Amino acid sequence: MAEMDDRRGAVLAEIPRLRRYARALLRDRDAADDLVQDCLERALTRLDNWRTGESPRRWLFTIMHHLFVDQLRKVKRTAEVIAFSADAQPEAVEQASQVDAVATREIMDALQKISPDRRAAIVLVAVEGFSYAEAANILGVPAGTLMSRIARGRDDLRALLDGGAPRPMIRVVDR
Repeated sequence: MAEMDDRRGAVLAEIPRLRRYARALLRDRDAADDLVQDCLERALTRLDNWRTGESPRRWLFTIMHHLFVDQLRKVKRTAEVIAFSADAQPEAVEQASQVDAVATREIMDALQKISPDRRAAIVLVAVEGFSYAEAANILGVPAGTLMSRIARGRDDLRALLDGGAPRPMIRVVDR
């Protein structure tokens, strides 16, 4: 019983990081909180799938990523549009100065304009601090694909922040 409580406690300790990642993906506080709740619900019902002795962080981020991808697919099927709030920002430990707040807003806005695959890769590595191998595992892609997404995402961000448009995305269609 104590082991189960320890596992639950370790999962619950990851909530701030899960919220930050969800908000970076969705930029809508309510939708992000719903995603975190769905992730925690799935994790707590499948607690036996988590290997004891390891941090639950990678496992939880993998669950959240799969839920996010499922949401994107559902939106595409039902032709709904996810509303992104221009005012939503990840919570910070301390208030940023006005200049920092403007720069943060510009970066967050540019981040939302790049493809979700590239955005997820950049956020996992640059914001959440996962290694390339861990991020590739979470996203379910080879490490080379992850590095390509990060490089292209950075190029897109650089172009957007310098006033240009992002490179057009290439859509791969299986036949």
